[in-house]
Amino acid sequence: MSSPSAVTLLVATRKGAWLYHGDAERKTWRVDGPHFLGHIISHLVLDPRDGRTLLAAAKTGHLGPTMFRSTDFGQTWSEAARPPAFAKVDGGVGRSVDHTFWLTPGHPSQPGVWYAGTSPQGLFRSDDGGDTWAPCSSINDDPRYLEWMGTAQDGTPDGPKLHSIIVDPRDPMHMYMAMSGGGVHESFDAGRSFAPLIEGLEVVEGFDVTQPTFHDPHCIRLCPANPDRLYQQNHCGIYRLDRPATRWRRIGGGMPAEVGDIGFPMVVHPRNPDTAWVFPMDGTAVWPRTSPGGKPAVFVTRDGGEQWQRQDAGLPAEQAWWTVKRQAMTADAQPSVGLYFGTTSGELWASSDEGAHWHCIARHLPDIYAVEVAERPRT
Repeated sequence: MSSPSAVTLLVATRKGAWLYHGDAERKTWRVDGPHFLGHIISHLVLDPRDGRTLLAAAKTGHLGPTMFRSTDFGQTWSEAARPPAFAKVDGGVGRSVDHTFWLTPGHPSQPGVWYAGTSPQGLFRSDDGGDTWAPCSSINDDPRYLEWMGTAQDGTPDGPKLHSIIVDPRDPMHMYMAMSGGGVHESFDAGRSFAPLIEGLEVVEGFDVTQPTFHDPHCIRLCPANPDRLYQQNHCGIYRLDRPATRWRRIGGGMPAEVGDIGFPMVVHPRNPDTAWVFPMDGTAVWPRTSPGGKPAVFVTRDGGEQWQRQDAGLPAEQAWWTVKRQAMTADAQPSVGLYFGTTSGELWASSDEGAHWHCIARHLPDIYAVEVAERPRT
C-alpha cells in the first residue's frame, strides 16, 4: 500500500481564507493565513489534475465579485483577467453576478477546464485554468430556466445560487447541477443544455411538486466508487438516486424523529458507496438553522440510507447553537477516512476515524462558508 498523502484543509470564510496543513497522523495542523483578509470567500478549491493550482471565489468591497488564482499552492495570488459575468443585454435590463458560489474542476481529460456556479444562478466555464470565464450554458438565458430561478431576491437568505456542479468521471459530456431554488438538472452535452431531474423529490406543502422552481436541493454528491449513485441533502429531506433510474428515493426516514433529516451538507465515502454522512440542523417550521436542541452531531449511514447512527464523541454536549453550511463539510481519501467540517461560529472540527471521534482544530474564525480537502504526495 502506498504511503498516505499530505492533507491540507482549504477553509473559506466570510472574512478571508485559511489553509491548515496536517501532519502525517492528521493530529496537529500548521495554519497558513489569513489570505484575502476581510473579503468574502465562498469557495477555495485545489485543481487535483496538477496538485498546485488553487482558485478562490471572492466578493470584495472594491472589486466586487471576482476570482483569485494561485499556481504555487497559495504562496502567491493573482486576480482572474475576466471573472464570471453574464452576457450584456442590448436594450434591456440584464442580470449581474452578485458572487461566484461554487467551483468544480473539469474532467481529468480536460486540463485547464473549470466550472463555476453563481448567485443569481448562472453556469460559467474557464478553459485556461480559471483566468478567463464565459457563459457556457443555455440555461443562463433560457426563458424556462429564468422562470424557475425566480428573481435575485428569491431563494436562500444570502441569495439564490447554482451549485453542486458534478462532472461524471467516466464522461466529460455528462454533468449534473442544482439550483436553490430551481431543482436538480442533468446534461449530456457538457453543460450546454440541461433537463430537470426532480422526480420523487418533495417540496414545501402547498406548492406544485412538478415545477422545478419550488425545489430547493441543498447539496448533491456523486459516489466516486459508484458514479451511478448520487446522494442529496434537500430542503425536504435526504435522498438517493441509483442510475439509470430517474426517481429519487427519500432515505432520511431512519433518522431520529427529534432530529429529522433536514440539513445542508452531504459527504460520501471515497471508496464505499453505501457510506455517507450528513450534519442535520433544526428543521422546525421557523427554521432556526442551528443544531437540533443545541446538541450538534454528525450522522452516518453504512447501508445506503436504510439506517443512521449518531456520531458526536468529542462534540459539545449542549448549548452549541451553530450549524454547518452546504460546502463546509468534506472528507479525505486516506486509508482511514478523515472527516472535516466548519461551523457558522467559526470552529473547524476534524475526525481521523470516519467520524467516530472529533476534535477541534481551530476556533474564533469568521463564519465558515466552505471546507475542502487538498491531498498531495507527502515530501
